[in-house]
Amino acid sequence: MASRTEGLSTLLTAAPDWGAVLAHVAKAFDCATGTIHRTDPATGLLRLVAHQGIPPQVLPMLLPKIDSIPFGKGIAGCAAERKDAVQLCNLQEDLGGVAKPEARKTNVQGALAVPILGGQGQVWGVLGVGKMAPYDFTEAEIADLKACAALMAGKL
Repeated sequence: MASRTEGLSTLLTAAPDWGAVLAHVAKAFDCATGTIHRTDPATGLLRLVAHQGIPPQVLPMLLPKIDSIPFGKGIAGCAAERKDAVQLCNLQEDLGGVAKPEARKTNVQGALAVPILGGQGQVWGVLGVGKMAPYDFTEAEIADLKACAALMAGKL
């Protein structure tokens, strides 16, 4: 099996097309949805850079909710706050309160978000992917998504 990071570095040019980067990552993980958020140094909020696979019928309602996320809120915000991977086997049945209620409207079930960390451990952003069925990401998949995030770190 090819590495999930294979070909990613060729997309990470001086000015990456983040939509293409996200599409590449989502496909490598066989995921239907994905997001990339960048930490805004002025506000400290996670700002949406790219998204993929969000159903068009919920996009107008959801976009304002995912465009700007505080650390600690939602899956991406929790990954940023913890500086570690956050996964939900079934976002639709999240009993821990990690997922925002609006996130359920995407019909995503298996979700994984990892922080994009700088060399000093600062959170530069968050990379997230999702599947439309309940799914437990393996330790290898989590490590691979972290590797993708590490490659992205220098460009975000």
